[in-house]
Amino acid sequence: MFAQSSWFLANLENIEVIKLISQVIKDFASGEIKQASTLFDCDITLDDYLLKSYYKTASLIAASTKSASIFSGVSTTICEKMYAYGRNLGLSFQVVDDILDFTQSAEQLGKPAASDLAKGNLTAPVIFALQSEPELREIIDSEFSDTDSLATAIELVHRSGGIRRAHELAREKGDLAIQNLQCLPRSDFRSALEKMVEYNLERIE
Repeated sequence: MFAQSSWFLANLENIEVIKLISQVIKDFASGEIKQASTLFDCDITLDDYLLKSYYKTASLIAASTKSASIFSGVSTTICEKMYAYGRNLGLSFQVVDDILDFTQSAEQLGKPAASDLAKGNLTAPVIFALQSEPELREIIDSEFSDTDSLATAIELVHRSGGIRRAHELAREKGDLAIQNLQCLPRSDFRSALEKMVEYNLERIE
């Protein structure tokens, strides 16, 4: 797959886009390293989480929206705004995914609920919950060694308001993405990009 993607990159014939997509590959590797280095780390900050989410999710979306802008021949200013749109949409998307990990069933998710938490990958709902639930820190520090400790941790995340605050974060990033689109004239294309933001947020409504 890597060889195939490299071949496609070489055939783009646009050095700026090639650099963008190459950076995405580097970012994804950085995200994996950052995630592995912060497993079960209750001192992880929201900024750490957002940076990891940028590396693993938002970087690709941002590079894609900017690349499309470059090929469209628009100004550098609009290209940068479209990169910001993709970044904010990607961050909002990741936060929504992390909320669904706590609010949907295993059948809906296609994997066990709270699977990230079980593996020590602390996401926005957990980071917010840790600010008001010292018991949650103790459970995570123990790496869920006690029976039913994961279920207790999930309950604490719900009780703390961590999911509500993650909702607010997802909406904040979505609103920023919509603002980034103001560089474009009103059109069906702009409306479609706005609807992508709205559709993402509807997943948690």
